[in-house]
Amino acid sequence: MSGSRSWAIETFASDARSLHAAELPAHRGLWLMNPTRPAFVLGSSQDEGDIDGGFCSAHGIDVVRRRSGGGAVHVDSAASVWIDIVIPRDDALWVDDVGRAMHFVGLAWRQMLVDFGMSGTVVNEGPHVANDWSKTLCVAGRGAGEVFRVSGAKVVGISQRRTRDFARFQCIAYHAWDITAHLGAIPLLNGDPERAATLVATMPAVEPADLVVALASALPTH
Repeated sequence: MSGSRSWAIETFASDARSLHAAELPAHRGLWLMNPTRPAFVLGSSQDEGDIDGGFCSAHGIDVVRRRSGGGAVHVDSAASVWIDIVIPRDDALWVDDVGRAMHFVGLAWRQMLVDFGMSGTVVNEGPHVANDWSKTLCVAGRGAGEVFRVSGAKVVGISQRRTRDFARFQCIAYHAWDITAHLGAIPLLNGDPERAATLVATMPAVEPADLVVALASALPTH
């Protein structure tokens, strides 16, 4: 069963650091995150040297850190949509296995994308697959629950943070892939700019407010 009745929807606008640090309530809900400035968000243990801070400073891009692991993620309200999904530990959708816990999120995204005219996507229902770039840039890897084109280009990236009270699934999808910002901010990518340009498949341009409502409708209720 799908439907939005049991999913609360909230909107939060602030800088990326504040959005990641926000203590969201431990109840079922979707949070549309609107960063007021573009940023590269490092994983919890990522080396700051992966990012060219001088380039970011010169181009008005913040560099911040999140609590979940993985590589850097570029957030920019002009190019991407960022939605956090929260479920409490006692929720019927809770799965103890961290990887399988993300499957329902990716499957809902995939269904929503079909509804907006984007077919030909698959959800990674297997394990996380790392490569030589994924510790530096999150979209380069293949995480559990994430959505991809058959070609391997990522459509939806998902990270997960758990506490004793809830799981928070942080989702990012791009309607524009800013390859210039990525090549400028992440020196590693300059070794193969053509590969970098094909890492992401952009989604249809949909108003974020409409998208989050559609995603809530695609999510299971139990």
